[in-house]
Amino acid sequence: MKFTGSFERKFGKYAIRNLSLVLIVCYGCGYLFQMMHPGFLKYLYLNPYEIIFHGQIWRLFTWLIVPPSSFDFFTLLMLYFYYSLGTTLERTWGTYRYNVYIFSGILFTILGAFLLFAYSILFQGEAGLFMWMGNSFSYAPLFSTYYVNMSIFLAFAATYPNMQVLLFFFIPIKIKILGIIYGVLLVYQFIMGPAAIKIVIAASLMNFIVFFIAGRGKVHMTPRQAKRRQEFKRQVKSTSKITRHKCAICGRTEESNPELEFRFCSKCEGNYEYCQDHLFTHTHVSRK
Repeated sequence: MKFTGSFERKFGKYAIRNLSLVLIVCYGCGYLFQMMHPGFLKYLYLNPYEIIFHGQIWRLFTWLIVPPSSFDFFTLLMLYFYYSLGTTLERTWGTYRYNVYIFSGILFTILGAFLLFAYSILFQGEAGLFMWMGNSFSYAPLFSTYYVNMSIFLAFAATYPNMQVLLFFFIPIKIKILGIIYGVLLVYQFIMGPAAIKIVIAASLMNFIVFFIAGRGKVHMTPRQAKRRQEFKRQVKSTSKITRHKCAICGRTEESNPELEFRFCSKCEGNYEYCQDHLFTHTHVSRK
């Protein structure tokens, strides 16, 4: 649709390049807090109760640096894995659409936290309110970047379904198989889990649902279509370069052979240019 295209033309220049690296840096800050002062992380959680009643607005943003798991060697591998997936998607879709995908996932997660808070108050009463106030166990840690990362994985699996990865570093498997397995697990967790888990999963993965399911036929372009468009643009760009110099004999240009020198022949009738290999060996062109 022209509507989304106009948004990209208007706001595309503000898109954050290499957004995956920015997210990795946020995780790095979170792991430093986790190692130096673990108790401090509870002041960074996405907690609507603290935001509404105590004005802790920073929680709308600081939950992004809360690491989804403890730090170990496996965590380093996973961070590198998600960084690779994210940068590939950004190159495929374009920076603007990748930004929209990530930030819509973040926005849906925030809305999901407030939805769960309202559900807790309306249907669970004081017990539900205590789940946001309690320090030992709370709903707040459920809203992390874990499912946002998973949405990146699902997006990559849907865009490059036939790409092979090495499971456990030695078992080749198509990434769409891993995506299907993970999707089945998510559906199982959604069906069997409590209401809180249902809301967390639905909110955090809503960006994937919008882009890949509801978006087919409704949004301007699905990511797979964007991938084909990006490849087409690269092909057109590589074949549509205007060259200033071209040899009339061999057809070589300054683009294909930048080491060559090109000159016009003063004895040929017409604008005929030759490379250094054919400047003195060609047959002069005459219109007679």
